[in-house]
Amino acid sequence: MPDRLRREIEARRDDLVALTAALIRIPTVNPPGEFYREACELVAARLRPQGFECRFLRAEGAPGDSERHPRWNLLAWREGTRPGQCVQFNGHIDVVEAGQGWTVDPFGGALIDGKVYGRGACDMKGGLAAAIVAVEAFLAVSPDFPGAIEITATGDEETGGYGGVAYLAEQGLYARVDHVIIPEPLNKDRVCLGHRGVWWAEIETFGRIAHGSMPFLGDCAVRHMGAIVAEMEATLIPALARKRTAMPVVPEGARASTVNINSIHGGQAEQPAGFDGLPSPVVPDRCRMVIDRRFLAEERLEDVKAELRATIELAQDRRRFRAEVRDLFEVQPTMTERDAPVAAALAAAVATVLGREAEFVVSPGTYDQKHVDRIGRLRNCVAYGPGILDLAHQPDEYVGVDDMLDAALVMAIALGDLLGRGPG
Repeated sequence: MPDRLRREIEARRDDLVALTAALIRIPTVNPPGEFYREACELVAARLRPQGFECRFLRAEGAPGDSERHPRWNLLAWREGTRPGQCVQFNGHIDVVEAGQGWTVDPFGGALIDGKVYGRGACDMKGGLAAAIVAVEAFLAVSPDFPGAIEITATGDEETGGYGGVAYLAEQGLYARVDHVIIPEPLNKDRVCLGHRGVWWAEIETFGRIAHGSMPFLGDCAVRHMGAIVAEMEATLIPALARKRTAMPVVPEGARASTVNINSIHGGQAEQPAGFDGLPSPVVPDRCRMVIDRRFLAEERLEDVKAELRATIELAQDRRRFRAEVRDLFEVQPTMTERDAPVAAALAAAVATVLGREAEFVVSPGTYDQKHVDRIGRLRNCVAYGPGILDLAHQPDEYVGVDDMLDAALVMAIALGDLLGRGPG
């Protein structure tokens, strides 16, 4: 057991809680992308005294970047005493909206019964804080390490990562990196090798406007969209449920292909603020639906798209209408090998710290590994971090302090292994 590392991490318990709470208290809600610079400054202020050089990078021109909501990212690095491998810990700083149903302040960072509560506690500010503490403990034990250590705090993961890791990868900043650990909340005894694929698409149906009292003179686009939804329920969704993957996706239900209806908008826009009158009586001539299709490594994206178009055509056979499909976003499935250096190092560290074999899993949703792999051309990347995946984006989200400490120890041991310094 790496007793020195354990003691160093345990001594930082209060610091770990305070850092996690401080990150939570910066409401980096995305969209629209609030307070990214402040979060990056907080991390930089923590790392500079540890000998890290810090560089702030704005993803100008990325989706969502504007003067009001600039897409700031932090790249911090510390060089070792001699050449060697480079290990990067990447944590995203953005969080989704708080939503309803909270019993605590979603941006309070409260410590209650050994858990830190708040939006982003497990996804993934607790993971970023644990990675920072892991590095601090490692440096205390092995100040003369070889190679280099990087810590990145990046934005926009919740909306695709194009203003975050994708931008860093496009700048060539993964050219010197050998190993990447992303502390997403997959549970402290799991090493996540990758994720399913995703295709977002917008379907639009068209009709003809008319007076609402005489709908027979118009053509209702919402009813056309209803026909597509009914056909999806009757044929597409059952067909997807029958598909299964060999990828170790968690939870079990995500081992099948899935489709989610993200939104439907038809007819008149919602009434503007301050107006409490009734809408005008018209037949809607347009309706839009956004779908989120998650697919498996065994499926081809072109087949996935063809399935949806075939579903729409079946609906059109039952009622005549015009529809269009537009691509919004697509990512291929990715999965690192179990014996890749970073996966093997983390699995060995899990066994050392927890006394049981690590479970290799694949995430149901995508995360920034897609950009490290596809743009950065670095396959040696996995997700490992504290937190319960099911709590992500939920009210009363939390991360356990003991889980963060255990995960920090796992990451510190793996860091030493990857840099060639052993368990400490």
